[in-house]
Amino acid sequence: MTDIPVQAAPNRAVRWWLVTIVVLIAIMALVGGATRLTESGLSIVEWKPVTGTLPPLNQAQWTEAFDAYKTIPQYRELNAGMTLGEFKTIFWWEWSHRLLGRVIGVAFLLPFLWFLWRGALSADVRRRLWLIFGLGALQGAVGWWMVASGLSQRVEVSQYRLATHLALAMLIFAAVVWTLCRMTDRPPLAASSRLKITSVALLALTFLQIYLGALLAGLRAGRIYNTWPDIDGAFIPAAARLFFEEPWWRNLFDNTLTVQFEHRMAAYALFVLAILHAIDAVRSRAGTAAVHGALWLVAAVTLQAMLGILTLLYQVPVALGLAHQAVAMSVLTAAVFQVERLAARMPASEPQESVLPVGQPG
Repeated sequence: MTDIPVQAAPNRAVRWWLVTIVVLIAIMALVGGATRLTESGLSIVEWKPVTGTLPPLNQAQWTEAFDAYKTIPQYRELNAGMTLGEFKTIFWWEWSHRLLGRVIGVAFLLPFLWFLWRGALSADVRRRLWLIFGLGALQGAVGWWMVASGLSQRVEVSQYRLATHLALAMLIFAAVVWTLCRMTDRPPLAASSRLKITSVALLALTFLQIYLGALLAGLRAGRIYNTWPDIDGAFIPAAARLFFEEPWWRNLFDNTLTVQFEHRMAAYALFVLAILHAIDAVRSRAGTAAVHGALWLVAAVTLQAMLGILTLLYQVPVALGLAHQAVAMSVLTAAVFQVERLAARMPASEPQESVLPVGQPG
């Protein structure tokens, strides 16, 4: 009778599986960015989780899909007169984005069940992966909730829902990266509390910046105020221009000038904090790993800032917009790495679960 070992430390196959999931999520986020930049996100007006896997396969089905798109405000107000060939272009972007979501779901669930059956996951990893699976299921519903906001009274999706959709995607991405990092045994670093706190602040600020960037994208606010370092004629615009909507807090989400200003200020804060964190890591002799992590984070934030400026000055061309989004994920990854390497770890000698023969009750 064959024994199935129950491993407390995930094996190499588990790590490579999670690396694959991280890559797939990154690709999906970039395809989602291209879908938004090409105004393709409303080309499929129904949510069919199973039957929607197949695209139109003949002329009649293409005509039916195009006719459905013609019923929404975006077609009537922005794309009236669009040809079937032009519709197919935007359709393929949205269909590819949805298909990737299904692929990620299958690529996550089936190996996860296999590793559970083989006993290859520790209790801590199992809990994290079940949570990630739940967030992934929620993300599918949030994606349709976002699309639905643009099907009746708007010509685009709600920026609130777009920002929620992207923020949740990046939360899932970060959670998988964190889980992957926790699988590598490393000695604890003798880092100061201040260094740990600033690493967490950098991660929180990165999430905030990604959320603000999604609001900016949802409002198409990157196509206006295309000057730098001034915005609307000054480094800090007039308060009357920043806060003219009532109630005042709506300006933080709806006012194109205010949202772009927030995004810029958060970028400056992230850049300065990353530099201060790196200086602190060097001066406090926190260890080679912590210093290198801090310097890589500074490099990623600097590159992201440069791409952000170029994207703004050139009014968000697709290539620059996607590069800006890709490096944002690199910044997030570097921030997660830095927090994880400075965080406290469980002792390496985690208690093992017992090994049970196949078919023997526990």
